[in-house]
Amino acid sequence: MPISVREATPNDAEPIASIHVRAWQAAYRGQLDAGYLDALTPGDRLPNTRSMLEDAPEDLRVWVAEDEGAIVGFAVTGASQDADAERSTAELYAIYLEPERVGTGVGRALSDHAVADLRERGFREITLWVLETNERARRFYEVAGWKHDGTTATEIVDVEVRPTVRYRATL
Repeated sequence: MPISVREATPNDAEPIASIHVRAWQAAYRGQLDAGYLDALTPGDRLPNTRSMLEDAPEDLRVWVAEDEGAIVGFAVTGASQDADAERSTAELYAIYLEPERVGTGVGRALSDHAVADLRERGFREITLWVLETNERARRFYEVAGWKHDGTTATEIVDVEVRPTVRYRATL
């Protein structure tokens, strides 16, 4: 059965929180402090995930990828929150997969679905932020046609400050 993508519901909060933690622990190993990653738990993420699904702003969308009824990834999109963004600019806030699903097409299915939805809603550009050191994710976006636009920032993760870079694509 092929991967299907649908809009998330509040009932999806637990699997999304669980995927979020496992994805961080796998993707950011060697980029973020191991103690911080090892201490992450789905229970810690659950309140924010529930809130995102129950009280989200109107323009925020959360998508889940399913395989035979099991959620195997999620993506979050909405209007760009960047100070220099035009109203027609959207943002891919997050895309995370079960670690064993990386490289299987699930991420591409989620990304393509989210981008198509943003295009249908009238957005003309999309941005995202990624850790500068996250080479695998950067390759994923570059293969899909995203370009680093030269903008950099820093993000505080736990107590560490990490450089991030912004990517941009035309919708």
